[in-house]
Amino acid sequence: MSTTRTALPAASAARHAARGGLIQITVTGVLWGTTGVAVQLLREGTGLSPVSIGFHRLAIAALVLLACTAGRLRTMVATLRATPVPLLLTGVGLGLYQALYFAAVAWAGVSVATIVSLGLAPVLAAAWESVQARRLPGRLRLGTLVAAVAGLVLITSATENPGAAAPAPLLGLLAAAGSGLGYAVTTLISRQVSQRTAPMTLTTISTVVGALTLAPFALVAGVGLPLRPDTVALLLHLGVVTTAVAYALFYAGLRTTPGSIAAVLTLLEPLTAAALAVALLHEPLPLPVLVGGVLLLTAVAATYLAPRPGTG
Repeated sequence: MSTTRTALPAASAARHAARGGLIQITVTGVLWGTTGVAVQLLREGTGLSPVSIGFHRLAIAALVLLACTAGRLRTMVATLRATPVPLLLTGVGLGLYQALYFAAVAWAGVSVATIVSLGLAPVLAAAWESVQARRLPGRLRLGTLVAAVAGLVLITSATENPGAAAPAPLLGLLAAAGSGLGYAVTTLISRQVSQRTAPMTLTTISTVVGALTLAPFALVAGVGLPLRPDTVALLLHLGVVTTAVAYALFYAGLRTTPGSIAAVLTLLEPLTAAALAVALLHEPLPLPVLVGGVLLLTAVAATYLAPRPGTG
């Protein structure tokens, strides 16, 4: 009887932790979805390349996080010394998959870059988790994955500029595939690291390493920008909200959320971006975007309602 009474609170706590992780990663996807509008406004106002904007984004996040965790620098250095490889891989992956995505956008267009990079990640993560578990995903998990990727394809294809040039479509496709692979691998690695590393520590180290990884590409593309109030506000939004806060939530959520589920939930990013484009930039709302949004939201709802192993 006492064993049963002890097990019930533990199971309830596990369920609450799992639900909390889902919420954290859902919020992450929404915050990441505000990146597109901010980057578009920055490019129009400053002429900065996407890679340079990505560098500024990570550099600002790193500086803010280092200031917030100044009292724990010794602890972070000790953590980095204890497990240097996975932490460095997380940071390098963060920088590289962003750089590859930006390259894919330039070479093949937003549609190819987004569909391949974001769509490939949950598929690869689910495949790897199935290999590790030595069993195929259940029907609900497969259905959720298919609905999410289908929604992504509909939203992204409908919001692509039909007149956009694709100067190097094959290179763009390869870069997008590399970005998707990098995102999947980085998510799986960071999930393992998050089990033993505080979210703020992991976020700080990964953004510092990510900024250093992007620095050479940004220097080649140019990093100078006019320091106007609107420019500073947009950069602070990208650095603080969509990076420092969003990645802290992402890594915290990964503690209780499998990588494949996290990758599905973060597909809310293009849905949020499309909604903001309609609301703020007065872009049209095509029917495929509505259908894709319904599919994505259905996939997210199914993820919340699905039973979680070990929490029931």
